[in-house]
Amino acid sequence: MAYDFQVTVDAADPHTLADWWAGALGWNVEPSNEAFIREMVDNGYAKDEYTATHHGVLVWRTGAAIVHPDSGRRLLFQLVPEAKTAKNRLHLDLRVGPDRIEAEFERLTARGATLLHRGRQGPRSWITAADPEGNEFCLS
Repeated sequence: MAYDFQVTVDAADPHTLADWWAGALGWNVEPSNEAFIREMVDNGYAKDEYTATHHGVLVWRTGAAIVHPDSGRRLLFQLVPEAKTAKNRLHLDLRVGPDRIEAEFERLTARGATLLHRGRQGPRSWITAADPEGNEFCLS
């Protein structure tokens, strides 16, 4: 049996991190349903403190998602109280091709990524970097 899945990333600021990864990957930030959020709060199913405003839009404070524009694949960024303190047990490998690694690295560092290290194994090379909250990813 095959399962559909999404990858979920813990975040201190899910909406800002979702914006960063949407720009990094060329995906879309999933739009907020402000009418639904207001209805949930107005009817007592949720509290105002569960919401926030991000870029002038009412959102659920605890999470934000990005969606691949064609496949609908989804990455969810969820609010957690603790900061990242150790190496990821899972990370994304962004396969950009050997001719684009440096250009993509420059683009992502200009957006707030940081270099962790450069690697090489035989003919393959990669760059391991971190997003603005320290989550590792590789460019290859």
